[in-house]
Amino acid sequence: SRRELIFNLISEIPGFKLLKPSGAFYLFPDISFYFGKKIRGKIINDANDFAMIILEEANVATVSGDSFGNKNCLRISYAASKEEIVEAAARIKNVLSNY
Repeated sequence: SRRELIFNLISEIPGFKLLKPSGAFYLFPDISFYFGKKIRGKIINDANDFAMIILEEANVATVSGDSFGNKNCLRISYAASKEEIVEAAARIKNVLSNY
């Protein structure tokens, strides 16, 4: 149920391309749409920059997909409560809504 919840919430964010995981506890969206764009005054060059912006501006920890074989992706764990998932997705969406 948490997978369905986070998948639906993250799917609503423009620029995120993702597939529903079949057995993992994380999403792995392609966020390359944001490369070269400015978010809160900072240019996003890669997934590392994107993860740092999400951490600094939304207080949500994610990991660049670089360490997992895809530099265009972001790893978002959903090993959390439903309430935390909803809050994290809302925070990410809020940061990106004003880019």
